[in-house]
Amino acid sequence: MRQILHGDVVAAARVLRAVPEAARPGLIARLLDEAHWADLYRKRTGRAHPVWGDGSLMTAALRRAPPPEPTLSDGRYCSCLVQVLQAVLERRVPP
Repeated sequence: MRQILHGDVVAAARVLRAVPEAARPGLIARLLDEAHWADLYRKRTGRAHPVWGDGSLMTAALRRAPPPEPTLSDGRYCSCLVQVLQAVLERRVPP
């Protein structure tokens, strides 16, 4: 997967907020998997994957047409941000 930036986290959190809480762990795992698989494809072929995109978490998230970003006063959204960051930390491979 490509390096994860702020926009990637925001895009993934927007996607998570749009689904029921029980579906969020599976969905963030799927988004991270798709970004990883797309990046492997991009490295092998030199092109973006036709479905999963360029290997960024943002591309994996935005293809699901998330709603606009809510404000940080939205507790559900903040929870989704935390969930994305936690999932990223859990998958992080030491340099």
